Amino acid sequence: FFQMSVLPGANDLEKLHALCQKTYKEQAVWFLNAFWEEFAEKEAERLWGYVNKCSEIDIENHGEGSGLDEMAAHVFLEKFAETLTVRELRAKLRSTGAIGESERPKKVPLTHYLLFRYNTDWHRLVNSSQGDNSAEIAHAQEMLNEVSAAFQESQRTATAASQAFLEAETSAARAKEREEASKIAAQDSKVAEEEARTAQSELEAALAEVHAQEKAYNDKKSALEKKTQEGGVVSKNKAKAELAQHLAEDPLPLRKAKITQEAAVKRADRATTSAAAAREAAETAAVEATKARQAAEEARVASANAKAAAEAALADAEKKLQEAEAYLEEVKAKPGCAHGALWWIERELHEQKAYLPESKGGYRKN
Repeated sequence: FFQMSVLPGANDLEKLHALCQKTYKEQAVWFLNAFWEEFAEKEAERLWGYVNKCSEIDIENHGEGSGLDEMAAHVFLEKFAETLTVRELRAKLRSTGAIGESERPKKVPLTHYLLFRYNTDWHRLVNSSQGDNSAEIAHAQEMLNEVSAAFQESQRTATAASQAFLEAETSAARAKEREEASKIAAQDSKVAEEEARTAQSELEAALAEVHAQEKAYNDKKSALEKKTQEGGVVSKNKAKAELAQHLAEDPLPLRKAKITQEAAVKRADRATTSAAAAREAAETAAVEATKARQAAEEARVASANAKAAAEAALADAEKKLQEAEAYLEEVKAKPGCAHGALWWIERELHEQKAYLPESKGGYRKN
């Protein structure tokens, strides 16, 4: 925040108006600086709560706001168990001259509530000293901004890196499982293909035997038919008798066996082709699964590196925090400092410690 030591305005009322235009935080810090020695030091944490609640209720401007509308102001008062109404608050301030008789403000600035809550002199407030170390306060604020930015960035990268690492670990594990399953499937398919080929070979051998028997039958028939046409009468008659006996044998079982074996061979051929295709598909899937597993492992390594970088960023933010705290202690030791402003910066630095692990001085927010 910008530390201004003097409020603009030709008179105290104009100065009060200028103060009421500042953000909730700036109004609270001005008030703390003004009454630090008397009572404000003990009330600093309460004012911290007031500012946070105003920023929460002011849905339009949040922390950049300076005053609440009447409905939001009533919510604020109820939150802190105040029984007065906005009208009563303004009536009290009018009686002190903090609000002119003809003024009809649409907003309730935090300063109005603080004047009522602590029953303080608004003339003294607007003319109070804000310390003579505005340059040091500004530098401390810059350091705080750097700390806040560093912690937010480390938090962002840490969250992203942790999520990426978790996803990469899960993906790598699943890819490895798929790879192993694909390799097993490929091996099983190879075995199935070999079994199908063996069965096909056996069927083809059986079919060849049937073909051989058929050929032997036909060859014998042809030989006997030839003998019936050659030689003497006796030999011809003998050949005719043998041919008749040969032809009398039922060829149906042989033909049936041939048809059955041919059909079985065709089925086996289709099964072998299917098994080969399944084996090729399984081997391809295994190769793809291996590539996926390698990619997942590379992603896991990359996410682990990102996680390490996030941890380094957190360490850098922690270093900036320590430097800012040391600088604040140095400034606080000097005379004429704005205690309220320094307390506020220190309080905001404390908020940043929530990003640190508890082992390094961090804490958990409620």
